[in-house]
Amino acid sequence: MTAPLTPPQRPAPHDSSRSHPNPAPHPDGEGLEMRSELRRAAVVLVAVTLAGIVLGLLWLWLAPKVPLVSTDKAVFFADTEGEEAAGADGTFVLLALGFGVLSAAVTFWFNRRGGIAVVAALALGGVLASAVAWGTGYLLGPEQDVVAHARAVGQGVVFDAPLRLRAKGALLAWPIAAMVVHLALTALFAPRDPEPEWPPPGPEHQR
Repeated sequence: MTAPLTPPQRPAPHDSSRSHPNPAPHPDGEGLEMRSELRRAAVVLVAVTLAGIVLGLLWLWLAPKVPLVSTDKAVFFADTEGEEAAGADGTFVLLALGFGVLSAAVTFWFNRRGGIAVVAALALGGVLASAVAWGTGYLLGPEQDVVAHARAVGQGVVFDAPLRLRAKGALLAWPIAAMVVHLALTALFAPRDPEPEWPPPGPEHQR
């Protein structure tokens, strides 16, 4: 009496998901993601830079005026003890800090995924916006030619000095505030990457 023969076992079908648990991302997908990030960065750069015009107009409106007066020899400060010149710089800094916080919050709200290009655009846009605000306030403010203005108004008549930014470091207030606030918002509210799932230990590790 012979034992029954067992049928030969067929090889299991090839499971591609097991042999390749983590397929490499498609290059076209990476390219689309990069182009999307660059488009978002361009929008941030343009929007933040144009916001500098608003900052310049507010600076022109809120900054204290520096009164001047002319004689037949020269032009002098009407108030030698006044602090209007320092007040103009301080007004610019305070406004720039506020715009930096606002631009960072809006950028984070519409770009929660972040990205190096978006953050770089926010920083560069803050610098450009500060320069635009400086130029806007200067060009739309009082006459830049002090001597011609003094001759036009006449001797002994008080007139406003050109709106100037003496502390050039104020141009960094916007980008610094934007970077600090955006970093804080990213750390607090940005979506976290899922933690990798580790396979259970094999029999050799359970001893």
